[in-house]
Amino acid sequence: MTQTNIQKAFTTCKKFLPNWMSNFLRSLFTAVGTPVRFSVKSGHFKSAFKKCAVSSKSEPIPWYTYPCTDFLRQRSYEGKTILEFGGGQSTIWWAHRAKNIVTFDGDQDWYDRIKGNMPANVDLYLVSMDSPDRCVLEVNKLLDANNYGKFDVIIIDGLFRFQMIDIARKAMANSGAIICDDADGYGFYEGFKDSGLNRADFFGYAPGVILPHCSSIFFSNGSFLFDPHHPIPVIAQE
Repeated sequence: MTQTNIQKAFTTCKKFLPNWMSNFLRSLFTAVGTPVRFSVKSGHFKSAFKKCAVSSKSEPIPWYTYPCTDFLRQRSYEGKTILEFGGGQSTIWWAHRAKNIVTFDGDQDWYDRIKGNMPANVDLYLVSMDSPDRCVLEVNKLLDANNYGKFDVIIIDGLFRFQMIDIARKAMANSGAIICDDADGYGFYEGFKDSGLNRADFFGYAPGVILPHCSSIFFSNGSFLFDPHHPIPVIAQE
């Protein structure tokens, strides 16, 4: 296991301090320093003030839980296509990793705000939120009209989320996956329980958010995201 600089520093201090003092300092730093370090290193602190999801370097990241994003960033999306219900920072994050992104949003003000920042490989659409039926109709029409086919990753993080489940299931490639943020609500459990898909839950904090929640990934047995041959990475930061 990789030893961080902080751990190395404590190892050095133990050589010069009595055990009771070094143990007390270690406990104190762990209790106080760990949440502060997490907030700063993850970008949680900066996200809270910017009111958007960013890394510690102010780079766009998804508004999923950190464990979910940590899992996703270890995979390759070269040549992959992504479908999003609800766009924003995550759209830019995906656009830097995948071949094509198709994003639907239902908020006119938000759409106007983000459309100018979208990379060239993003197709961004505004759809109606007047009713679930109209929203579903417009999404399906746009998907059919552009012959997008199947998607490798689908994210449900906006619009009428429960109603997007059926669209997502039909649009998912055999080796694909569906990511549902705030999965502990919106009827995701009921909507997927008879789908035959597997589920992995990622509980934790999200950028700039004070309470933990759950981001879940629904996937088939052949999903590329859960290839068992993928090595377990070391994500400890210096």
